[in-house]
Amino acid sequence: MLKLKLWFVFCWKLNFLGLINTCQTLVLGQMTDLIYAEKDLVQSLKEYIRAEESKLSQIKSWAEKMDVLTSKSTSDPEGYLAHPVNAYKLVKRLNTDWLELENLVLQDTTNGFIANLTIQRQFFPTEEDETGAAKALMRLQDTYKLDPETLSRGNLPGTKYRSSLTVGDCFGMGKTAYNDGDYYHTVLWMEQALKQHDEGEDTTVSKVEILDYLSYAVFQFGDLHRAMELTRRLISLDSAHERAGSNLRYFEKLLEKEREEEEKEKSVNKTNTTTEPVVQSGAYERPLDYLPERDIYEALCRGEGVKMTPRRQKRLFCRYHDGNRNPHLLIAPFKEEDEWDSPHIVRYYDVMSDEEIEKIKQLAKPRLARATVRDPKTGVLTVASYRVSKSSWLEEDDDPVVAKVNQRMQQITGLTVKTAELLQVGALKDEPDAFKRLGTGNRVATFLNYMSDVEAGGATVFPDFGAAIWPKKGTAVFWYNLFRSGEGDYRTRHAACPVLVGCKWVSNKWFHERGNEFLRPCGRTEVD
Repeated sequence: MLKLKLWFVFCWKLNFLGLINTCQTLVLGQMTDLIYAEKDLVQSLKEYIRAEESKLSQIKSWAEKMDVLTSKSTSDPEGYLAHPVNAYKLVKRLNTDWLELENLVLQDTTNGFIANLTIQRQFFPTEEDETGAAKALMRLQDTYKLDPETLSRGNLPGTKYRSSLTVGDCFGMGKTAYNDGDYYHTVLWMEQALKQHDEGEDTTVSKVEILDYLSYAVFQFGDLHRAMELTRRLISLDSAHERAGSNLRYFEKLLEKEREEEEKEKSVNKTNTTTEPVVQSGAYERPLDYLPERDIYEALCRGEGVKMTPRRQKRLFCRYHDGNRNPHLLIAPFKEEDEWDSPHIVRYYDVMSDEEIEKIKQLAKPRLARATVRDPKTGVLTVASYRVSKSSWLEEDDDPVVAKVNQRMQQITGLTVKTAELLQVGALKDEPDAFKRLGTGNRVATFLNYMSDVEAGGATVFPDFGAAIWPKKGTAVFWYNLFRSGEGDYRTRHAACPVLVGCKWVSNKWFHERGNEFLRPCGRTEVD
């Protein structure tokens, strides 16, 4: 019982790093609907513009006609009214025609557009979604060591459509970080906003607003000199800015206090005649993370620190795999490639066809639910604002394709799917409590299907032994989470890297111990 509890703890930690780093762009599967919704709104807006233009055209035509008529009538009012028809038409115009014009001017052509906008708004992203998207972009920035200039200009590898961030966008990123108490990213993005503003980019965001956030964020890093410099610049643009004036006086007092302390130190230690120069470069270190493996994880995501030596490479082979002479695979075996020697990780090719992938995606999209993360401090599953990936679970009864894919995974691995978990599509998520509910033991193995290619990023990494496995559409990777003894192989803790460019779709099957006792017999030692 103690062993089982310990293994729950291990499984809890097993995917935690992956949970907080799963590719956020899986949500693109649903965001395509927003693309079409926005297109529909643009069409509706164009119809509104056409209606407004038609109305204005009628009003303009009426105005031009009346301008000619009134010019004539006012030049000789009595002569004009001498004609009885003119007198009649003047009365008619003022009593009837001008009323019709008034009705035309008051005609509301916004109804169609506003009605459509109201309907579509219920599907719009929320403020929480926007915050999550901004934080996801910052995670990409940190993981792949991208400076704000690179992201702002859209200089990313493998991009089909070029996109850039405006001053307002950069300012919004900085505000999101500021509101979260993340002064490191606040400085980076406010500096980028200020740079683009100084370059003359047209924007509704003022320099005063940018400098207000930037000066305070810089102060939080203890850089008093630069905080004062930025605050003085703010005051030069807006001398009536109350907070800036108050901040400047406060900074000056702090600086004076620092100087007094330095003088006291000098008087105590007269041999110390030099002081360190104040760094005013504006480059600040990212705060230390409470996850010790963060640096290793991010390096592997960038393809750095992979411990694949020439000696280890020689132990990796390719072969045809028939599932230990499984009758279904004898005529058409799968191509198997070693990805890593110990722990043994293999990749299978042509596991899923394009048609099967599209069908599974089609089944999963309506069921996608916001993926959760395990809070490392409380252990509670919660929705993280930075994580916008989604996942769903598919049963064999949902469609024959699901049953077919499940059967194929059983044939390849030689393990039974009867006690395995449902096919999960989307993002990886760990729910250790499921072991108790299922009563089928721990997760003995993982079968991970890659259902899309990814232009940049999106690797599956193993921080403990320095491996990185990259997505290839139609392939699958497989490894055992337990030794044959039933002990946990802690080396298989893994994490999903965020997708830098592209859209990552995965599906996975977790096989459990129960039902596989004779299909994968126990070993003689704990590490067999």
